[in-house]
Amino acid sequence: MTNLAGGKGANLGELVSFGIRVPPGFVITSKAYSFFLSYNNLHDRINDILNEDIPSSDASNKIKELIISSPIPKSLEETILSSYDDLASKIGKQILVAVRSSATAEDLENASFAGQQDTYLNVNRSELIQKVKMVWASLFNERAIEYRKSKGIDSTKVEIAVVVQKMVNSRSAGVMFTLHPGNGDRNFIVIESSWGLGESVVGGLVTPDEIVIEKSSLKIVEKKLSHKNLKFIYDSSAKSNKEIDISNSPEADQFSISDEEAIELAKFALKIEEHYGIPMDIEWAIDSDLKFPDDVFIVQARAETYWSSKKKVPQRSEGIEVAERKVLVKGLAASPGIASGVAKIILSSKESGRFKRGDILVTKMTDPDWVPLMKIASAIVTDEGGITSHAAIVSRELGIPAIVGTNEATKVIKDGEEITVDATRGIVYQGKIVEEEKIEEQKGSTGLSRDMVLSLYPVTATKIYMNLGQPDVIDKYLDLPFDGIGLMRIEFIVSEWIKRHPLYLIKIGKPEEFVDKLAEGVAKVATAIYPRPVVVRFSDFKTNEYRRLEGGEEYEPEERNPMLGWRGVSRYISPQYEPAFRLEVRAIRKAREEMGLKNVWVMFPFVRTESELKRAIHIMEDEGLRRTQDFKTWIMAEVPSVIILAERFARIVDGFSIGSNDLAQLTLGVDRDSEILGRMGYYDERDPAVLRSMKNLITAAHKYGATVSICGQAPSIYPEVAEYLVRSGIDSISVNPDAVISTRRSVASIEQKIMLEKLRK
Repeated sequence: MTNLAGGKGANLGELVSFGIRVPPGFVITSKAYSFFLSYNNLHDRINDILNEDIPSSDASNKIKELIISSPIPKSLEETILSSYDDLASKIGKQILVAVRSSATAEDLENASFAGQQDTYLNVNRSELIQKVKMVWASLFNERAIEYRKSKGIDSTKVEIAVVVQKMVNSRSAGVMFTLHPGNGDRNFIVIESSWGLGESVVGGLVTPDEIVIEKSSLKIVEKKLSHKNLKFIYDSSAKSNKEIDISNSPEADQFSISDEEAIELAKFALKIEEHYGIPMDIEWAIDSDLKFPDDVFIVQARAETYWSSKKKVPQRSEGIEVAERKVLVKGLAASPGIASGVAKIILSSKESGRFKRGDILVTKMTDPDWVPLMKIASAIVTDEGGITSHAAIVSRELGIPAIVGTNEATKVIKDGEEITVDATRGIVYQGKIVEEEKIEEQKGSTGLSRDMVLSLYPVTATKIYMNLGQPDVIDKYLDLPFDGIGLMRIEFIVSEWIKRHPLYLIKIGKPEEFVDKLAEGVAKVATAIYPRPVVVRFSDFKTNEYRRLEGGEEYEPEERNPMLGWRGVSRYISPQYEPAFRLEVRAIRKAREEMGLKNVWVMFPFVRTESELKRAIHIMEDEGLRRTQDFKTWIMAEVPSVIILAERFARIVDGFSIGSNDLAQLTLGVDRDSEILGRMGYYDERDPAVLRSMKNLITAAHKYGATVSICGQAPSIYPEVAEYLVRSGIDSISVNPDAVISTRRSVASIEQKIMLEKLRK
């Protein structure tokens, strides 16, 4: 069966064989692919290209162009379109379909081909034949060719089938597990549900409704209604998925699945688990075009991996009762992972004395003063903040599970009680339901070997950089596939390693203490990744943050709005702070010249005017640092004035890095930390004004030979922003460590899509 239908087609067929309802469709078998190759005499031509002494990328482009430009035999084309028409007639109308790759080598024991071939969604009849050829061509994606080489698999022997299925017009969708994902109890089925397409649940963008069903009785034993702030739907006019804000709609606080639908799903779950004999992770959807029970579909079923890999899975007899598990609070899943521990309600960083390694930090919000506590916490929960808040960004960098924006964690959670933080779903449970070994796994290495990095992650024309602030954690991320550090924040070195205000150190006669420790922190990272570049951003503390350093109150005013106050370059050129800025420059010079780390570059933050930047560069040059072929000077592009006058700035710097968080708030006039405006949809880095600003910057910068990067959150959160930037010609994308792998894969896919579009033209 797999030889004909491929791995995906065979699996879906297997589900159908024992009575599971999957979206109707048909399979274009691997023999059709072979017939197409023979008809166009492509076998030998493909083999010749693969045997050429050329890079895999060139071989890939040649073969894909060959396949896409060749005609499908008329008889085969008629058969495919006839099958589509039969499918449409059974449903009673013209339909959109998913055209999914299903390679015959997908499920080999020692090889994983997931994501190496392409899938196309919402395809109409007129597009179907072309999309089928594009799926066939994707068998020769560069990463697929390279991976088969690494596994000793002959590319000419691998065939591909194509699964064509009706697109489910999802009223609701989600996932379900045939055990409890929080504690591994196999007595229950847990269903997570939200409105619209399943992307919102699978991607962790909403806190879903949850229904727990006892397997033995098929009775619902627990229901949790969540406030759902958004949903995804297919926009037929734009031919793409569209995010809809439903935070103020009645839907937000209504169950997205009925009890009857949940029971129907549970019945399918039991049959699937019984057939495969192992706990399963299942994706499902409810089609709004149909009536119950015919509207309930299973769209994917795979083995559950985490609890199934444990030597011992907890059962109800061991004292874990899912139905009694109490949810304390819910919030935004800011940094993924699960951890159990003792909750400590800490309202001031000065209370750190009673916080122990492994405790869970529960607070209102964090700032740089909290980093020492965050580094020893097993998880973090805050009342305030969004996914761009300090707590969210630092937690992702440290690899610590974090939930933000709960509104009431410090009031609901009791100090000293044991809790479990499920930061994958944004839920805090009462009690301990995670094994200690899981916590240690999360705090340890990435789990990636260098061999895995080389074989699994594609090369991209767009460089993938990583953001970093904590020098101590660089060893943890060395095996990630990044091309350099696109943003190294020095605020953590200042607040943790130095701890004293630079002007205070000058006053007491110890300026070299600042220089030496800052150089040491920069050098730790630059040495670890040499010769890859490290773009070090000069300090970007606000006045309220500088005041908290020892001696800071003497030098820092109290500003009503520090976010828009004395920060960035305006600070460096001021008579008050210039002596301290010179210490920062000397530290960079020491790392580059005395330590020999020529891969260290610099970046100026929060640039407002051309004149202030020129003055700051003059100070840097006065300290002996000048732009050269191996010493680049970048600026942050986060104030709209930089975008408006981009051509003028591009003449005096080597590169820009878009700070999409600040750029969005300053372009739209929205406080990015305002929960009210955020829920209303005002703060959105995808706003056309923000996107247009980014594109204009790229165009202007390239005109004068300057590069453009981005270090804000947008590309890692929103795939459409990443695609927009790659299409606009951005040179690099810098993301937090947790998003390096997904961003590299996403960018590779986007680049290949662009190449295919050009080939078709």
